[in-house]
Amino acid sequence: MSLLEVADLRIRYARQGRLRATLRREPHDFEAVSGVSFQIDAGQTLGLVGESGSGKSTIARTLIGLKKPTSGSIRFEGQEISAASNREWSRLRRQMSMMWQDPVGSLSPRLTVGSLVTEPLRIHGRKGDRAEAERLLGLVGLPAEFISRYPHQLSGGQARRVGVARALALDPKLLIADEPTAGLDMSVQGEVLNLLNDVQKRTRVAVLVITHNLNLVRHVTDRMAIMYLGRFVEEGPTARIFEHARHPYTEALLSANPEPDPDARGDRVTLAGEVPSPVNRPSGCDFHPRCPWARPDCSVRVPERYPEGGRSHRCLFPL
Repeated sequence: MSLLEVADLRIRYARQGRLRATLRREPHDFEAVSGVSFQIDAGQTLGLVGESGSGKSTIARTLIGLKKPTSGSIRFEGQEISAASNREWSRLRRQMSMMWQDPVGSLSPRLTVGSLVTEPLRIHGRKGDRAEAERLLGLVGLPAEFISRYPHQLSGGQARRVGVARALALDPKLLIADEPTAGLDMSVQGEVLNLLNDVQKRTRVAVLVITHNLNLVRHVTDRMAIMYLGRFVEEGPTARIFEHARHPYTEALLSANPEPDPDARGDRVTLAGEVPSPVNRPSGCDFHPRCPWARPDCSVRVPERYPEGGRSHRCLFPL
């Protein structure tokens, strides 16, 4: 049994009031996440990759109970949690933790580092003393002297480490990391990558990484899923997807990823136009208006999910 199992998850947002929609004869809402399925085992890392607006953060907010799904199943340790009560979520949030995108802005400027990392313990009625603060800071490689510092006294990398320590305070089984390297320079990004790998080896926590940073995905994830307009267009083992993408959108993302070795660079795949709005999805395949390999059928037929030896894709004419 997997730690987290998501099946056919659909999430809709209202775009206008029902009365206005009725008078204008327009849809009341739109589907931001459309039929997403995945699973994460204990100690495994899954990366969700896609452009802004693809639905990655919406999935994260739904997994921790900040957004109710429209339909679909979310099972955590075998228990259905898609319609969990507030009391049930109080218990579940001890086992799920979130690292927010802004490493400094997500920390209260009024609290010291020691108070910040032990606050989750106090909220859930557990002891959060100095010894526990030192243990948590040691887990992420920060000395005990940081306990008395305030967020404005931290660098971006140090603030991110504090965020990781805070997220691990309750010994969660699932850690959701939303853009963990956002706003950090390259050297600090490398420190964060090593930190996540080290923490996972020591704690066996499962990690869901939400990012557009493909270098992060390559170095810390076991599996990856590529999102486009709220759907997974490709999913599978990270190494296999980097070796051979099956979906044209994945190929375009990988071709645009910076390579440190000039001899390893291939031809960049350029996509035409902009990402369509989920309010007005294209007919047929969502990606066909921008796809350099599109054929007439692509504008008519909606690709199904095609399983393929431990991975899957949604393309009528895979690469």
